[in-house]
Amino acid sequence: MSERRVDGSAGDADYGTIGTGYTDYRKPDQRIAALLSEALDGARTVVNVGAGAGSYESVAPEVTAVEPSASMRAQRPAHLPPAVDAVAENLPFRDDEFDAAMTTFSVHQWSDLKAGLIEMRRVARGPVAVLTCDPALVRDFWLYEYAPLVLDTEARRYPAIQDITEALGGRTTVQPVPIPADCTDGFNEAYYARPERLLDPGARQACSAWSFVEPAVSEQYTELLRRDLASGAWDARHGDLRRRPYLHGSLVLIRALPA
Repeated sequence: MSERRVDGSAGDADYGTIGTGYTDYRKPDQRIAALLSEALDGARTVVNVGAGAGSYESVAPEVTAVEPSASMRAQRPAHLPPAVDAVAENLPFRDDEFDAAMTTFSVHQWSDLKAGLIEMRRVARGPVAVLTCDPALVRDFWLYEYAPLVLDTEARRYPAIQDITEALGGRTTVQPVPIPADCTDGFNEAYYARPERLLDPGARQACSAWSFVEPAVSEQYTELLRRDLASGAWDARHGDLRRRPYLHGSLVLIRALPA
């Protein structure tokens, strides 16, 4: 069972503190949503585990959201049904209750990865889709030059892809997800061609790994990036990224079908 925080959140990040304004920066990107919808293979009923404020719930006709953080549940838009207050490791649903199950940017928050994935497999008759990042690739991003402890945190928190596929079992595929230059879902790599966006404190706060770095250290990282952008040093090293329509970074979509 996950340890629950005061606001109900589970895992290692306190969304009661950092979740404010999350939806201003973490808007679902429709190109990523299209790949997720394809992975769900026409499922009508889908459980969205670690649903947050409701991102990517347009991918199926009927979505049941599960979210343990009161702060995140409160940010769900009015047109979405309320989320169930529960954790991945103990889903309050019957076996095979849904056509499919999904989770996006959530597995690294769970206290027991294997238990959560087994629960997703238990309640879904068909595909289980997991949108996450490959920790082996996280440090390849240019931000590592400026904020190494932030990406060290991400690499430590994201579970290995093999651990996810082994826990899900069945027939699994791992699909790299191209990140568009104008990606509307503001995780760190979404700003690969727009480094100025990471000077915004709200944008950084919407990426939970920044919350594991002391504020003074975070400010040092930000000031270094600000200085290199002003001097042209960032563009001298990475300016070609501004002209790339997509980045092939650490983002992956794992799909598992029953054995």
